[in-house]
Amino acid sequence: MKKHFREWSVAAALGFILVALAVFAPPFYHPQPLLSLVTYEAPTLIVAVGMATIIICRQIDISVGSLFAVCGVCGALLLDRGWPCLAVLPVSMLLGALMGAINGGLVAGLGLPSIVVTLATMVTWAEALRWLRQGVLVNVGHAQWFGFTQGEGQLTIVITALVILLINAVGLRHLAAGRFIYAVGTNAEAARLAGLRPRLITFLMFVRLGTLTGLAAFLAAVQAPTLQPKPDNGLELKAIAAVVVGGVAISGGRGNLWGVFCGVLLLTVVSPISPALVYLGIPSYWGKAIQGAIILLAVVADGWRARKQKF
Repeated sequence: MKKHFREWSVAAALGFILVALAVFAPPFYHPQPLLSLVTYEAPTLIVAVGMATIIICRQIDISVGSLFAVCGVCGALLLDRGWPCLAVLPVSMLLGALMGAINGGLVAGLGLPSIVVTLATMVTWAEALRWLRQGVLVNVGHAQWFGFTQGEGQLTIVITALVILLINAVGLRHLAAGRFIYAVGTNAEAARLAGLRPRLITFLMFVRLGTLTGLAAFLAAVQAPTLQPKPDNGLELKAIAAVVVGGVAISGGRGNLWGVFCGVLLLTVVSPISPALVYLGIPSYWGKAIQGAIILLAVVADGWRARKQKF
């Protein structure tokens, strides 16, 4: 219990809010609005899964918002040309993997700071997309909701996100590859002396995040009839926030994906677009302030824990 105190505290806070909503705002649990909210945030969960392993590996990637936009627009352009969804999905994931490989190559191959590299690529991808598309909307057309009904499409997206979470959570906990990631994040030099290859593992984590972001971008693109070609500037902050709130140490080497899942749900419930705030009579602009307070508390708790262990 003590080992996973942060994760349990986030789950408790989430449970408290959900109970409060059941008592004071029962309309929040109406199936269709709730499913729409969960569907909208499902791509964020997928990106957060990839971001978690990057941070566990003691790195950071703030370019995912721009990467997400590029993959989404490229996927939507192919859908507009009549490509089937099953053909566009791997293309979007491959493009994401390629862009992730660029970040990983610069960080792991050249030893550059990940915050600087991903800041540069964030701006590069965003400006390239803005220059190429000039704000022209992309029509998704027949591929909206994969060609299914809205309800079927929403369930497909939510189930996909949950399956990705489950596979990665089990792999991170029970496979040797998962232990390698923790080892590199805890002490890269010790991991190297133990026979691991920290640079290769770091590179693969960036590729993995890019691949998951490409998948998330495709799942977001099919949710509307048209796609606006601009970066999702809040995605990287939302994903990092969910990871940190969910108990992953920003200093690396600690955390799990179940805590990240609770972090995503908690931030979703108090987000400005969440109907929960409306039902509770809280102005939507308070959503960002509440999210900021939650993130600040999580960071302070992480710093306090690290200080306590040190002394």
